[in-house]
Amino acid sequence: MWDFLSSLYPWTKVLHVFSVVSWMAGLLYLPRLFVYHAESGPAGSEMARVFDTMERRLFRGIMNPAMTATWVFGVTLALTPGLVSWTSDGWIYVKLAMVSGLTWFHHWLGRRRKDFLRGENRIPARRWRLLNEIPAVALAVILVMVIVRPF
Repeated sequence: MWDFLSSLYPWTKVLHVFSVVSWMAGLLYLPRLFVYHAESGPAGSEMARVFDTMERRLFRGIMNPAMTATWVFGVTLALTPGLVSWTSDGWIYVKLAMVSGLTWFHHWLGRRRKDFLRGENRIPARRWRLLNEIPAVALAVILVMVIVRPF
């Protein structure tokens, strides 16, 4: 039924990797912007407005479309015959857990962006620096699962 996806595999994989790279760039950069935003002074200041604009454009213009494309092309790859054995490949479930966690983190960052807009950020710059590491750790786990396939 899904055999036609095999002929599209190289293109689907390219589009998936491109989407993942774009999404990860945003997931790594937005918390860094929040570090600087948290240090920029009171809400409504000129610098805060600059950060509001940068964060909105990154989130809506890059991160949301890239996350959606990552899921669409990832599901397409998962449906491609012969790529995943759902009964014997454990790596795919770890990858899906990591991607689901990154999706949750993405939406959580979106809510924190709105906190900044309202002048209600409660997270200090130091904690944003630590939170900035979450996507990198998840990406490392995903890469090991996809490339090494340890189980």
